[in-house]
Amino acid sequence: MNETGTADDWVRELDARQRAMLAEMGVKVWTPAAARAPVALAAPPVAAPTPAQPPARTSPPREPAALAPATTAPAPITPPVTARADIAQLDWPALREAVAGCRACGLCESRRNTVFGVGHTEADWMIVGEAPGEQEDRQGQPFVGPAGQLLDAMLRACGRDRQAEDARGVFIANVLKCRPPANRNPAPEEVVQCEPFLSRQVALVKPRLIIAMGRFAVQSLLKTTEPIGRLRGRVHRYEGVPVIVTYHPAYLLRTPVDKAKAWADLCLAMDLYK
Repeated sequence: MNETGTADDWVRELDARQRAMLAEMGVKVWTPAAARAPVALAAPPVAAPTPAQPPARTSPPREPAALAPATTAPAPITPPVTARADIAQLDWPALREAVAGCRACGLCESRRNTVFGVGHTEADWMIVGEAPGEQEDRQGQPFVGPAGQLLDAMLRACGRDRQAEDARGVFIANVLKCRPPANRNPAPEEVVQCEPFLSRQVALVKPRLIIAMGRFAVQSLLKTTEPIGRLRGRVHRYEGVPVIVTYHPAYLLRTPVDKAKAWADLCLAMDLYK
């Protein structure tokens, strides 16, 4: 080993025989550690990719069940409803048509026929009753049956006839144009809906006298709740037309004792306008 060499160089120059001899002598020969290659840090074991689990099968969102189209019956074809304000402008044919097609209250659901009115359209006398009964509903005519027969007898006693074709005839109408079920009393809202029809009939007939027969006819024309007994024997007015109050023929059939009072009412009517 030269003076400039290092121990590492000397040790590297010993051959195998020399090393063996030194070992026998008990001389430990230092062996420089071989240059250690940098130990690459082992990368963490990569787990074998687990086969992708198929996504959990989920039920597809349910679409809302299509609603079956409602099977509704087609709406019945009805005549156009005449506005209340327009009724005052109607002539006879249009007024009759408006009454026939009226659906302003629930009575239209149970009626067989509307009861418009009968008689001479320019009569001097106009008879106003309450509401159609069963026979009137069937025939579409006011005052038929026993009550109508009694009315005809009362009119003949006064020299009047519903069949007359001149001013000596009469025009007969009711406050209601449809029959209340089971002949019950007219409801206030039903009277209100029908009043424009009656008012227009009076305006078209232009009677010189109105005879109101029965409580509901009197209350509708005179706008009062006074009983007939307190209103008889006097002349009242409806839209300028004189009004005589008397009992309904159906009431007289049930209460014959009051026929004399009804005859007195007719006599007052004849005195006023014969």
